[in-house]
Amino acid sequence: MSNKITYKDAGVDVHRGYEAVAQMKEHVKSTFTKGVLTDIGSFGGAFSLAAFSGMKEPVLVSGTDGVGTKLKLAFDMNKHDTIGVDAVAMCVNDIICGGAEPLFFLDYIATGKIAPEHVASIVKGIADGCKESMCALVGGETAEMPGFYPDGEYDVAGFAVGIVDRADMIDGSYIKAGDVIIGLPSSGVHSNGYSLVRKLVEVAGVQLDAYSEELGETYGEALLKPTKLYVKAVKAAKEAAKIKGIAHITGGGFIENVPRMLPEGVDAKINLKEIEKPAVYSFLEKTSNLGVDELYNTFNMGIGMMMVVDAADHDKVLTALNRIGEKAKVIGEIISGNKGVVLCED
Repeated sequence: MSNKITYKDAGVDVHRGYEAVAQMKEHVKSTFTKGVLTDIGSFGGAFSLAAFSGMKEPVLVSGTDGVGTKLKLAFDMNKHDTIGVDAVAMCVNDIICGGAEPLFFLDYIATGKIAPEHVASIVKGIADGCKESMCALVGGETAEMPGFYPDGEYDVAGFAVGIVDRADMIDGSYIKAGDVIIGLPSSGVHSNGYSLVRKLVEVAGVQLDAYSEELGETYGEALLKPTKLYVKAVKAAKEAAKIKGIAHITGGGFIENVPRMLPEGVDAKINLKEIEKPAVYSFLEKTSNLGVDELYNTFNMGIGMMMVVDAADHDKVLTALNRIGEKAKVIGEIISGNKGVVLCED
């Protein structure tokens, strides 16, 4: 009779999986809000909408995204406690553009061989992002896939759901010429363009753990800085005045993302002199030697989110944002056009 072959022999250690779940439990629990109806370990995450019974026509808004090749930097630096924030931010920053309030988040982590301490660090970052976004982490999946991912590597993705009364949805339809564009600063590169970033690091021959006087930190610290969350900022802005349009500046930079909030008949004119770029962009610009259009079609270039408001309301919105620590400022205006972006320096 042949020797038995176990799941562990095939590369999957279920006990390490159980250990990973045990280590992440406290982080998951810390995100639970009043709407959460199920505990950790349920087959599905349940969330009550009773608190929103006053809405006339509640609409659920959903978004899903991943972190992309920024993960490679986390592997190289063996630092895994911020990448989860990126996963949350990439999803919730999208759904708040429609005026939604984030309700809950689910994550997906896939790896070749589970390292419980790594999984716990990733989930801690996810929990941190959820708490900052005022939403609950109600479920997820950690998949061990031997032979599919190299040892020590993994992928992270997420899914967020929010809610908004249909009458309060933000869709850009009220945007008109003469409106003002308010820019909210980014924390750095966020989570887009990292295939190019990693190539530039290679070309420049810099070490991720090397300190840069120009950056005021190591290259790795500057490049791994987590994506900024804008949930509280959007909430404060909406309470101050009517927000006509919101654009999350992700992959495709200004050129691809700003038109997504514009109606027909207008352009967004943006004054580049009003944008204060994080120091990391000086390194990326000099190393890549890219022109303005290519840079602003790849990176956020220092602005992670834009809002369009009536010219008469911009002072109220800026005051509300500055009150919560957002260094927001007017960076442009809406002009007649055809859903384009005009970059200028005046």
